[in-house]
Amino acid sequence: MRVGCCAYSYRDFLKGGAMTLERFLDTAVAMRLDGIELTSYYFERSDRDYLNHLKHACFRRGLHIAGTAVGSNFCQADAQKRRDHVAMTKEWIDNSVLLGAPSIRVFAGPVPAGQQEEQAFSWAVACLQEVADHAAPRGVVVALENHGGITARAEQVLRLVQAVDRPWFGVNLDFGNFRADPYREFERVLPHVVTTHAKTHHGGPSGPERVDYRRALGLAKAAGFRGYVNIEYEGKDDPRTAVPEFAAELQQIVRELG
Repeated sequence: MRVGCCAYSYRDFLKGGAMTLERFLDTAVAMRLDGIELTSYYFERSDRDYLNHLKHACFRRGLHIAGTAVGSNFCQADAQKRRDHVAMTKEWIDNSVLLGAPSIRVFAGPVPAGQQEEQAFSWAVACLQEVADHAAPRGVVVALENHGGITARAEQVLRLVQAVDRPWFGVNLDFGNFRADPYREFERVLPHVVTTHAKTHHGGPSGPERVDYRRALGLAKAAGFRGYVNIEYEGKDDPRTAVPEFAAELQQIVRELG
């Protein structure tokens, strides 16, 4: 396994202009990370010249671009809005090719007000199949995150995986997003996991609980996962100090697991 970091971990600095993506890359190097996930929200632009610039900047720093990420919602009741999100995701699949990123993280979405989950599920499956079909000949894996809505539980994620049924489609396991019996949920989805997000905490019955990463990554190793563990920090502490501390913890666990 390799440890990386999502640009999202520094969202407040990236959105506010206090940090550029290039500075984020330097931060990842200082933490001795293997790679980064470049979240689409924080690109100042996405033309070919700028994407090539970032690709070159990562190469010179010895960083893999482990993946890109978009904020898709394929459960919207408005058909045109679903089409817009499919088009946006396809555009970022193409951007991933230019960046040399092997995967793109997507969301399915929540059930809209006044709709039934079965309808939202049907919309999401059709959209996910379309973007996966676009991604396959371009060599990009579409990674669906367990992110509430129709992916809140392992059984929902597995149902989507089965229904989408595409070889270039898998799961981005966020270790912080399952609420009930999370380690059992991890075990259930791990056979389909292509990449992961590491939050410090998951939701518990009495509030946030620290994720036991020796246990979680041990399960991942047992399932044969060898990919990226990308830090997605959402804590209240300053990420400039909290993320390096968390990175060191994960790096130590990965070394111990071998």
